[in-house]
Amino acid sequence: MNIQNVCVFCGSSPGARPEYIEAAQAMGRALAARDIGLVYGGGNVGLMGAVADATLEAGGRVLGVIPQSLVDWEVAHRGLTELRVVGSMHERKALMAEACDAFVALPGGFGTFEEFCEVLTWSQLGLHPQPKPCGIVNVADFYRPLLALFDHAVQERFVRPEHHSLVLVEDSPEALLEAFATFTPPTLGKWIDRDST
Repeated sequence: MNIQNVCVFCGSSPGARPEYIEAAQAMGRALAARDIGLVYGGGNVGLMGAVADATLEAGGRVLGVIPQSLVDWEVAHRGLTELRVVGSMHERKALMAEACDAFVALPGGFGTFEEFCEVLTWSQLGLHPQPKPCGIVNVADFYRPLLALFDHAVQERFVRPEHHSLVLVEDSPEALLEAFATFTPPTLGKWIDRDST
């Protein structure tokens, strides 16, 4: 799969472990080394700032997309290749999704979870014009509880196994980018037991 830009969702906090910042920096370096542009939320703090700074320091391209309200809070990164200021979080997510070919979740909070699950749902429903891989970098086993919930949803027949296979999981940014390069989207239906409901 030809990937030119990757959208990274991640925390605006550095988190409790140094491994989280290290993974964000490794993601930035890995993207730049592959000449893949970073698309992200435009912040200069936490993992967001770390992934952007590492990408730029390694000679990569960075597009930040941030709502005006966060610019007003002075958390916008002013040194990016391009910074687009939008009116709302909805505009932000739509523009980020349009500008990328794949999605990555690094550690983060509610916003990261929501953004990743939204684009995963779009993939499940076939709403992306072209299939876009969705991946998690499971740093220090951070996403173990969420992945267990995904498994539970399959077991309880709320998620189909082929939809679960849309989630690519690796322990390092480099391994995830390798998985993206060989990604073949599964053939998907949209519902479980639709005919019986």
